[in-house]
Amino acid sequence: MALDTPYRAIFCDLFTDQTIDILPLRDVQFEDYIGRAGSLSGTIPVPNEEMADRVRKVLAGRTTVYLERGGDLWWGGIVWTTTLQSSGRGVLTLGIQAATFDSYATRRRIRTDITYTTPTDQLVIARRLWTEVQAGLGRSGIAVGTETSPVKRTAAWRLGDETVYQEALDQLAAQENGFEQQILVYRDPVTGERIRQLRLGHPKIRTGATDMLFDRPGAILSYSFPDDATRGGTTALARGASANTNAAAESRPTVSAEKVDTTLLNAGWPRVDLSSDHNEVSDVPTLNSLAAASLAQAAGSVLIPQISIRLGGIVPPALLGRTARIRITDEWHPGGLDRRYRVIGVKVSPPERGRPDTAELYIEEA
Repeated sequence: MALDTPYRAIFCDLFTDQTIDILPLRDVQFEDYIGRAGSLSGTIPVPNEEMADRVRKVLAGRTTVYLERGGDLWWGGIVWTTTLQSSGRGVLTLGIQAATFDSYATRRRIRTDITYTTPTDQLVIARRLWTEVQAGLGRSGIAVGTETSPVKRTAAWRLGDETVYQEALDQLAAQENGFEQQILVYRDPVTGERIRQLRLGHPKIRTGATDMLFDRPGAILSYSFPDDATRGGTTALARGASANTNAAAESRPTVSAEKVDTTLLNAGWPRVDLSSDHNEVSDVPTLNSLAAASLAQAAGSVLIPQISIRLGGIVPPALLGRTARIRITDEWHPGGLDRRYRVIGVKVSPPERGRPDTAELYIEEA
């Protein structure tokens, strides 16, 4: 980051969360999303031996990085890759690639039997999985909450299947009437301690009681509304593992009932088939739920608008789950667009070399 950037890059030990150093970070971009891991990339300049000794402490897989702006934490995650590079002119840099703490669940596998034969609150099951995941992070860990939902499910994962925790969580969340998950980083307002907090929300994660307001002309620098029919459909089928226990017989996958959006078909949409594979699920009701959820999320076409805004004091660090009121007046919207959207993703480009501090917000209908 340039010297005049409003952000500070704080590097810490992953296991203890003790600060290692505050280092300059250039060419930075970072992003975060509800339901999947975000990323950060940047380079640390190494102009001399003194800086080299400091930068050596940034170890891939053992270091975290937080970005702080105005005393608030805007991003936090694990440094998974570092690249020491020397240019043709002998300029040394250490490139880093990091991902939000959600990414840790992709590096852990279920190596114990977890079984819920009695229908149990889906958020209780998710919290059990996250509790086992975060135990591998030592004293720093990830705090879990007490959220509840009215939806109860059965679930089972077995020792030896080597199921990735993130895949189990995604499968649980992706079912009909599922939930959303995200790990929020912030400072405790009393102690100043850095907190990594698991957030679970049924059916959606929502943040804040008041709407943010963005106008064009105004705070909105640019926007795009991609409408992608290649990702949508009007029917859906989910395939799972084979339930065949006879080794001599042909092994065929278990399949859900076909889910059909008759409303769209009657309105003139063509038949377009969606299919998803769930190799560790053999329970038909679960596959039916997964197929129904898949169709609900991608019925017809997929529209995920995005707006680019200039960051300022009115924009809070906890953007994910916030509701934004978008007002646009231009040639396409001569009468004015005025709608409420929920922020489901954010990509920030800090100011550098005269570039303003901007963010791209990925939004959906609120």
